[in-house]
Amino acid sequence: MRIVDVCAFYTPHGGGVKTYVEQKLRLGPELGHEIIILAPGDTREVIERGPGARIVTLPSPRFPLDRKYWYFADEEALHAELDALRPDFVEASSPWRSPSMVARWDAPVPRALVMHADPLSAYAYRWFEPLFSRELIDRRFKTFWEHIRELGQSYDRVVCASRELKERLEAGGVANTVLHPMGVQEGLFSKDRRDPEVRRRLLELCDLPETATLLIGVGRLSAEKRWPMVVDAVMAASHDHPIGLVILGDGNKRSRIVRGIFGNPHIRLLEPERDRIRFATILASADALIHGCEAETFCLGAAEARASGIPVIVPDRGGAADHAADGAGLTYTAGSAEAAAAAILRLIDGPPLPLEQVPPSETMRGHFDKLFADYCALVELRKAAA
Repeated sequence: MRIVDVCAFYTPHGGGVKTYVEQKLRLGPELGHEIIILAPGDTREVIERGPGARIVTLPSPRFPLDRKYWYFADEEALHAELDALRPDFVEASSPWRSPSMVARWDAPVPRALVMHADPLSAYAYRWFEPLFSRELIDRRFKTFWEHIRELGQSYDRVVCASRELKERLEAGGVANTVLHPMGVQEGLFSKDRRDPEVRRRLLELCDLPETATLLIGVGRLSAEKRWPMVVDAVMAASHDHPIGLVILGDGNKRSRIVRGIFGNPHIRLLEPERDRIRFATILASADALIHGCEAETFCLGAAEARASGIPVIVPDRGGAADHAADGAGLTYTAGSAEAAAAAILRLIDGPPLPLEQVPPSETMRGHFDKLFADYCALVELRKAAA
């Protein structure tokens, strides 16, 4: 099966979508499928990634708010490229304009909308929920809900990686929603990578002894990730216990986060670790992962932490909350630094979590195996109907 992913969120500069795409390009051909990532870029380029895997970029404008990204602007060119590629199945990986373009492509090919973003949680609820009820916000954003419901009717699947997002879309009248949780890279993340020397050096970087607690944060430095809230929570919890926080990330809110840290020697903001083995070792060597974003559609960082055998401290909404299940971590009231600080202290002072009993994390191979089997069934149904 030839699968074309119209991926508006892809950027070679990194991020969760890039990690997901890289795994899809590697595992898809191993599972018997041809994978083509169709992404916006500065120029048209074909990047071969081995037999049955390639990235094709279409000339597109840069996204003005983040120059690391582009966006599809030429619907005719997009349709022409899909005609030339002749896919058996099409994915659209953005809930904005591009899935409408893909929906209008006139070809008898089944297609899925993969929800790599949750704009209502990332923007509408985050901005307005302190003032208004979610029901009122949804009514005010009825145009977006109508857009998503229309896409649900146009697509054979609306793929969600978190239970909360799937249930919320379904309750909002979005048709064809399915749950396909993503996974972690197999063979990479494990508690066996824990290295006391790495932990000691990170705490030393935070000007703390080995008796302190080491928290790690992983993710893009953007507003919806709520890093200033995480920093406030750690500072508050540190009044009762020595805590070091290391944040690995990059993004356009770096200067604001640095100001919030205000020279605190126990909190360090570092560049992302691109070496995957070193990153897996750092993750397994921390005492817990803390995350602030309730708008995650899956939260790969929390999934990788769970697979690394460390507990997670995450909001009670969004994809991150799924990774605290089965005793793998603690949740706190989303958006509340006070609640996050209390969860940190609960983890430190309370009984140990039953991490040894936590079921193993899903792998990316398992995720794609189930997802592509779903797609194959849709292709067969379409053939039978024809």
